[in-house]
Amino acid sequence: MPRRPGPPSSVQLDPTAPPAVHLAGQHPRTDVERRVRDGTWVRVRHGAYVDAAWLSDVPGADRRMALARLEALRRTSPRPPLLLRESAALVWGLPLVAVPEVTHTVSASNPTSHGARDVVRHVVDVPATHTTMHRGHRVTTLERTAVDCATALHPYAALVVADAALHVGADRDVMLALLEAARGRRGVRRARAVLEVADGGAESPGETWTRWTVLRLGHPVPETQVPVDTGDGRYWADLGYPAWRVLLEYDGAEKYGADGRDAVAALRRERRRQLAVEDAGWRVVRVTAHDRRHVGAFEARLRAALPDAPRTARPHLHPPPA
Repeated sequence: MPRRPGPPSSVQLDPTAPPAVHLAGQHPRTDVERRVRDGTWVRVRHGAYVDAAWLSDVPGADRRMALARLEALRRTSPRPPLLLRESAALVWGLPLVAVPEVTHTVSASNPTSHGARDVVRHVVDVPATHTTMHRGHRVTTLERTAVDCATALHPYAALVVADAALHVGADRDVMLALLEAARGRRGVRRARAVLEVADGGAESPGETWTRWTVLRLGHPVPETQVPVDTGDGRYWADLGYPAWRVLLEYDGAEKYGADGRDAVAALRRERRRQLAVEDAGWRVVRVTAHDRRHVGAFEARLRAALPDAPRTARPHLHPPPA
């Protein structure tokens, strides 16, 4: 399947590295209190602080806070802990539907009730071949991280991680082999269903949501990164059905940038692009964050664009009633 040329999407691979952490034990107590009082430092966990400027006036402050907690735990642990699940995903730079308020680590024995409340210790078998060092942290490999998330998270949240992992280079065969080795364990069947439809062509969680919703509504699996040749050149659509010449485009805020002038220019380019695509005989269904709250409206637009084709239900991917 073709892929849009260029490097991995920055939305699927957050380049933010862990911050510098200031440990209270390395500074005079009065100095620490002064810096906290005047807002220079922000406490991230007991005895550990980061510069407030690193957390303020930036998108994804909750993600940065979680990275700061990971770094603080590493700095204050006798031996760097092995991170897994969402915590490992954070270090890898993968997007998450919900940033965890706790750090997930591997424990060799059952944890006591006296441990830190912001750390969840899992007694699981993680062979050395499933671990690596990344950005100074001991983490599960990219493939093991995606599989662990797929077995533990809601299917949509798991699909966001799996899509991103494949997009930045994870090996699907390795992920499937990990699941096969875990056959019979809790969450493996659900994880396998997620990996069946995971697609490295997704360039953002918004595109993953669009594909997830299309599947939930019972439509066939759409292709990702669809090449469209027009009189204005070749364009690439987020996803669609080439056989029916129907495209779906997710319009996220990142597409138009933060600067007003950049946004106007991007809108003009997008308008020119859509006219060229429509002139080439394609129908375009645009999807926005608004559709997440009004799925019925999105479904109506999609049904109007698609021919009367048999619908392929995928009940194993439906979220639980809650």
